[in-house]
Amino acid sequence: MSSLLNPSSVTADGLRDSFLDFFRERDHAVVDSASLIPHDPSIMFTVAGMVPFKPYFVGDEVPPYSRAVTSQKCARAGGKHNDLDDVGRTKRHLVFFEMLGNFSFGDYFKSEIIPWSWELVTEGWGFDGDRLWITVHESDDEAEAIWHEQVGVPLDRIQRLGDKDNFWQMGDTGPCGPCSEIHIDRGPAFGPEGGPLTDPTGDRYMEFWNLVFMQFNQAEDGSRTPLPKPSVDTGAGLERILALLQGVDSVWETDLMAPLLDRACSLTGRTYRPGEYDDRDSFAMRVLAEHARSATMLVNDGVFPSNEGRGYVL
Repeated sequence: MSSLLNPSSVTADGLRDSFLDFFRERDHAVVDSASLIPHDPSIMFTVAGMVPFKPYFVGDEVPPYSRAVTSQKCARAGGKHNDLDDVGRTKRHLVFFEMLGNFSFGDYFKSEIIPWSWELVTEGWGFDGDRLWITVHESDDEAEAIWHEQVGVPLDRIQRLGDKDNFWQMGDTGPCGPCSEIHIDRGPAFGPEGGPLTDPTGDRYMEFWNLVFMQFNQAEDGSRTPLPKPSVDTGAGLERILALLQGVDSVWETDLMAPLLDRACSLTGRTYRPGEYDDRDSFAMRVLAEHARSATMLVNDGVFPSNEGRGYVL
């Protein structure tokens, strides 16, 4: 396939469109983003692209399509998925972000999505395959074999990790399954070599796309039962990928966040220093810009300040 993006002029809109178009061409229904307020009472916010599709994964409802693709608004503040305390302290964590995702409801599985993801990342977005590392669940021989034998990733760039890193759950209950993550090596300036296994912070080997193989439904007692049909749920952070494609050091320098930082500085009279994570003013400007963005998105979806629940987080 020809490249979907011009590396010299990548924008958030262009990246989003490239993802949706890629899967549209592979017979996926393009579905609008759902609200940040989920219908699921077990979670406070929509934390992932699969949340609106939970009834389809567990078999409670029949989906109107067998394949879907979305750019889903997400917020992670509180609960199992919580990035609130990391905002401003790292190069990639945000409360509000967009999750690019494609989904199969009992249609295709590992042997389709793994090669597709590699095709989009290397041919569509132009990432160097030699810089990409793959992690799989420690028990997932099938995924490792597909990555190595079908896609051609060398075994020394495929690492096996346990449940903490490579088993995805929406919350304490609900659909779950082993996953495989795509990481990019950002070079020695970001840490020592050795792959994701030796990089717990993810600064050098940054994960940007998670392929979840939905196979189980977890009950309140922790027990897991097989789902009616194995399915696929992937999630790729738009802001992280955008930073990589725009060649900037962090999400804060992308065309999504940089204008907000400029505005925060003009309103406060403070100076923002890119890449300075020990500088108090720079930290404050990142928090101000991110929280203004997140608060705006939450209010837009009907969350208002209160003394409990979502309103308290806001």
